[in-house]
Order: sequence, then C-alpha cells, then structure tokens
Amino acid sequence: MDYPIPIEEMRQRYMKLYSAAVNDVLRFDYKLHVALPSDYAPLRENMKLCGQAFTVKGAPDITIDGELEMRTRMLEDIPADSVVIWDCTGDTVTAQWGEMMTKASANAGCRGALVNGIRDTDAILASGFPVFHKYRTNVGMLGRFRMYYYQKPVRIGEVEVHPGDWIYGDIDGVICIPEALAYEVLLKAEAVLKREEAIRKNIDAGKSPSEVVAEGGYF
Repeated sequence: MDYPIPIEEMRQRYMKLYSAAVNDVLRFDYKLHVALPSDYAPLRENMKLCGQAFTVKGAPDITIDGELEMRTRMLEDIPADSVVIWDCTGDTVTAQWGEMMTKASANAGCRGALVNGIRDTDAILASGFPVFHKYRTNVGMLGRFRMYYYQKPVRIGEVEVHPGDWIYGDIDGVICIPEALAYEVLLKAEAVLKREEAIRKNIDAGKSPSEVVAEGGYF
C-alpha cells in the first residue's frame, strides 16, 4: 500500500509512540479491538516491535519432509521493515525461533518477531533483535513442530493479522493495526501524545482531578 510518507519514516514515528495511545485510537475512533494476547512479552522490557506483518502458520507435527526447505524459502522471502508473526496453533513445547533465524532475519532488514517459544536466548539478547514470546525452551522444532505456510492471514488470539498490517509492541503489549488505517492511526496517536503532554503539565502543577477534566483532560 502507498502511504503519504516513506515506510521507514512511518516506522520511526510509530517508535516514538506507546501502545496504550495507539490502542485508544483504534478502540474509540475505529471501534476495533486489536490487542494480541497479553501473554506475549518482550525479551527485554525496553524492546519495541514496529513494522509490517510477515505472517507464518505452523503447528505441532512430527513430519519433517520439506520442512527445512520451506523454512529456508520463508527466511529468504522476509522483506525489510517487517515483523515476523507466528501463529503457532497453541504450541507450548518447542522453540520456533532461535539464534540462526534471528541472524538471517536481521540480515534481511526484519525489525522483530512475535512467536510462542524461543531458544538461544543469550545470543538473541546479545543481538538486540526485538522478540516478543511466551516461553523459553531448549527444544528445537524439527520433528516436533512444522511450518505449514506463510504470508497468509492468521489469527492470534481473537485478532486476525493480514500480511502488510502494522505491528506495534512495547512493554504493555502488542497491537495489530490494519494496513489501510496505519497512517491515519499514526496521526491520531501523535495527537493523543500532544494532548497528554498538556494533561501531564496540569497534574504536575497540582491541579485537582476535577480541574484537569474541566480543561479537557482525562484519567
């Protein structure tokens, strides 16, 4: 999709926001509920995800024929400024992400990953690559979990994620922003931040909650 500004500029401006402001815009202005399940957490508290969704679907599966070939094609197809989003069909056992996927994705210009399980945690931390995950394990996925396809719509919790949707995540959680709304949402979320600067100043100045609300603020 074409936007009025370059993708990288959009990404950098989103990175200056926080997820609660983006969520409020989507809830109140568009009546959308787009928060991914709250059990996805950043590997480091200061990590942020921001980019367009590159979706992967997989599930527990003991077959291995063609698995490495598909995984290779997937890694080679990851575009710059994307965030890899894994629908793992509830897997709680295997690591779908590790050091080598981190290296290959980062080399392609990928901006982060959301996945159920990770391993090689020390190496991922050393790379600084943003990863949101549910658990850590030493169990690799070959012969236990396999990819079925990628770059098709997936469902994460109650949220449908389409390739090209924008993914934004910080310490308070992850949001999926529909591709067609991403620029409008950016502008409105930036306006929220400006309004909150004024509210914050009023509170810091010692004004009562009633006075803050009377001047257009909120809590």
